[in-house]
Amino acid sequence: MTDSSLFDLLVIGSGPAGQKAAIQGAKAGKRVALIEQNREVGGACVYQGTIPSKTLRESALQMVKFLQATDVFEFRMRDDVKIASLMTRLDTVVRAHGAFMAEQVSRNGIERFHGRAQFISDRDIHVKGLDGTTTRISGKTIVIATGSRPRVPDHIPIDHEHILDSDSILSLVYLPKSLTVLGGGVIASEYASIFALLGVQVTMIDTADRPLKFLDQELTKQFCEAFEKTGGRYRGEQRIQSAQWDGFSQVITRLDNGAVFESEKMLVALGRVANLDHLNIQAAGLAPTPRGLIAVNAHCQTTIPHIYAVGDVIGPPSLASCSMEQGRRAVCHALGLDSGEAPEHIPMGIYTIPEMSSVGLSEQEAVEKFGGALIGRARFHEIARGQISGMTNGLLKMVADPNGEKLLGVHIVGEGATELIHIGQMGLLHNIAIDRFVDNIFNFPTLAEAYRVAALDIAKQRKKKN
Repeated sequence: MTDSSLFDLLVIGSGPAGQKAAIQGAKAGKRVALIEQNREVGGACVYQGTIPSKTLRESALQMVKFLQATDVFEFRMRDDVKIASLMTRLDTVVRAHGAFMAEQVSRNGIERFHGRAQFISDRDIHVKGLDGTTTRISGKTIVIATGSRPRVPDHIPIDHEHILDSDSILSLVYLPKSLTVLGGGVIASEYASIFALLGVQVTMIDTADRPLKFLDQELTKQFCEAFEKTGGRYRGEQRIQSAQWDGFSQVITRLDNGAVFESEKMLVALGRVANLDHLNIQAAGLAPTPRGLIAVNAHCQTTIPHIYAVGDVIGPPSLASCSMEQGRRAVCHALGLDSGEAPEHIPMGIYTIPEMSSVGLSEQEAVEKFGGALIGRARFHEIARGQISGMTNGLLKMVADPNGEKLLGVHIVGEGATELIHIGQMGLLHNIAIDRFVDNIFNFPTLAEAYRVAALDIAKQRKKKN
């Protein structure tokens, strides 16, 4: 065992939250150590989650657009398509992003330790290296950013070959002919829509009456219509009795109501669990919540003042963008630095096909808070750019106060939604009146024109009221 080394800041985990926390500490002139159990920095976001799934999504979209655009020729997808052939850019994208993150860490003089971290006190940590050696390091401030992993239900035998989770789904060699997806959340909906677009017969099964129930109902309705148009099926308000590989060719899923589904593969996407098992946080004086998370205050500070927790280990919203900001703000608070105003109106992006994104109040929330709301809608088939690009299956929904004067929220479904949403975000942050979207000029032809169309829809309703 090597001698103890004292750092101003110890960060456990090198995903989006951990990396930004470490860089903030280094930029403040502190001695920083970053602990990552894998050989490369970046965490699950780079190697199992966000980057790989979005790369597959982009490849699927480009391929389908090509097939739709080449009416002169006859093309069809082979029956034995390999997943890897749909992700030819994945290795390049992952390597580039991983190298960028590693270079940032090195450039800022952050010391890296690769191994499994375990608390032995509230300031001291053992790091068991990949080669089996153990190093003891200490920190004046410690940030836990160990992320999460797929939740494994007790009654479903995940074997990572026939029944897979969101980490192993992309290890499939061939594109399956059929896929059952358990769950109706973000990961389940993203993968279900991607595989359905690629011609896989997809069935989603969940306990909720609709997928992505936290989103505006109008968005999820349009998502479900698009999903069904590609051959997908959503079976809501169902409970799984059993799911198992039959030992030959099919995964058999039985529901409590007696229904039986057969598919070549199954994806289990029933939430995620914080990575706390091997940390021994009890030695630091911490204890997980009943939901297996770490409780923090508004500054991401735990009950032990010099220990902070950020990212998936503290629960929703579990967005990479939010996790980065949590990491930065936590370290600023620990070091007594001004972190700026707390972020407001954080946008949510869901990379389903089509994309969905929202910011601010939903229609229901606006009605509950203000007693009513005026809603402006712009459908992409009404927008010239939507017709030109073949992106006619989309909707921008603008939520205003009952008088139709103040912007309260924006909700978008359709390709480009996660980019378009930032106009609405800036509008909310600067309290822009609905009429500002009418009075100003947008490039033509662009999807951004949808903001003006939706605002005009509200102005028209306001005029009728008056």
